[in-house]
Amino acid sequence: MELAVQVVQVLGSIAILTGFTLVQRGRIGPNSYAYLLLNTCGAIALCTAAASARQWGFMLLEVVWVATTAHALVRRIRRGA
Repeated sequence: MELAVQVVQVLGSIAILTGFTLVQRGRIGPNSYAYLLLNTCGAIALCTAAASARQWGFMLLEVVWVATTAHALVRRIRRGA
């Protein structure tokens, strides 16, 4: 179980850091589908891992991250383009 949690944490971190790096290098925009999806999926993974490890502060951070990025993603989808 511990190994599975570690794998989820690493994959979630890679997703978020990939999005951040791509934005910083100008490869994608901060409102692009790719960036918002990477952040949302990464935050969901990290939130899940934090919950299973009962790391409540980390989980709070990730719940807010998920809510914020998912909201931006839904707004982007509704706007289209």
